[in-house]
Amino acid sequence: MKPLFYSDYLEGAHPYLLQVIQEANFEQNPGYGEDDYCKDAAARIREVFSVPDADVHFLEGGTQTNATVISSVLRPYQGVLCPDTAHIAVHETGAIEHIGHKALTLKNKDGKISAAQILDAVVRHYADANHEHVVQPGMVYISFPTELGTIYSKKELTEISAACRECKIPLFIDGARLGYGLMCDKCDIEPEDLGKFADIFYVGGTKQGALFGEALVICNDAYKKDFRYNIKQNGGMMAKGWLLGLQFAALFTDNLYFNLSQHALTQAAKIREAIKEKGLKLFGSSPTNQVFVELSLEQQERLAQFVGYEYWQKIDDTHGAVRLCTSWATTDQAVEILTNAIKSL
Repeated sequence: MKPLFYSDYLEGAHPYLLQVIQEANFEQNPGYGEDDYCKDAAARIREVFSVPDADVHFLEGGTQTNATVISSVLRPYQGVLCPDTAHIAVHETGAIEHIGHKALTLKNKDGKISAAQILDAVVRHYADANHEHVVQPGMVYISFPTELGTIYSKKELTEISAACRECKIPLFIDGARLGYGLMCDKCDIEPEDLGKFADIFYVGGTKQGALFGEALVICNDAYKKDFRYNIKQNGGMMAKGWLLGLQFAALFTDNLYFNLSQHALTQAAKIREAIKEKGLKLFGSSPTNQVFVELSLEQQERLAQFVGYEYWQKIDDTHGAVRLCTSWATTDQAVEILTNAIKSL
C-alpha cells in the first residue's frame, strides 16, 4: 500500500494513549466531562500554558469546536474576521454560516492577516453610514499554524492582540496543529504566551496523537459563563467525555505532546531537503509539518504512483501546488519512499 501524506490525522492514536484507554476501559466514570481525568488534563494544560484561571473544555473535533466558540461569542448580527484561507471560511462546509454567522474574510499573505487589516476592517465598518445594515465584525479568528503551514511571530500576535483589544473584540486562535507550530525552529512564541494574546484558543489532539479531541482554553472571563450550555446545544458534550480527558492527560505526561510534534517536524524537514536537492520549488514558506511543492502535471502523475498526496491549487495551465503532510506517526520508511520518489521526478 502506498504511504499517504494527505493530512496529519490519518493514523489512529499513539500507543501510549491506546494503552491508557485499554487500562481504563472497564472503569465507571462520571459522564459529560465531570470526571477526574478531565480535571487532571485541565490542570496539566493550565500549567503548561501558564493560564491558572482559564476554563478548559474538551470537545470532539475542530469544526465542532470552532462552531461552538463562535456561536457562543457572537451576537446574531455579528460575523468573524478571518483570513480568506481560514478553515472556517474554506473547509468546514459553511458550518459558521449554517449557525447564522458570516465569515468576514480578509486577504491573506502566506496564510496570515495583520493587525492593520483588522483595524481597517473595523474602522471601515463603522465609517459606513449604513453600517447597521451590514454584518458587524464581532471577533477575529486565526490559526496557529495557518492553513498554509506558516506561523505568526510574537510581534505579529502582539500587534493582532492589541488591535482586537482596541476594537473591543475577542481573538480566537485555532490550535488544531498547535504543537507543530510551537515546536518549529522558526517559532519565537512560548506556550505561556498564548494566553496573553488570545481570549480563547484550543490545543489540538485529533491531528497530534489522540484518537479524537480538542482542548478548548477560555482565558477571558467574559466568555466563560454558561459555556457548557453551548457545548451541549452544539452536540459536543460527550456522555463518555472521560475518554477525552484521559487522552489529554496522557498527551501532557512527560512532554509527549511536544515530542510527537517534534517528530513530525523532523520528518517534514527531510522532505523539504529532498525537494530542494531535486531543484523543485516550494510553494509558500511553511516551516511546519505541512510541505507544499510546485509540480508539473506530469510530475504530479508520477508522484501519485508512489505516495498519496493532496492537490492544493492550480498555479498555471501546466503546474499546480500539492501538499504533503507529516504527522506524529510518519515513519522513516514512508519518508524514504517519498524522498526517493521526489528524486526520480
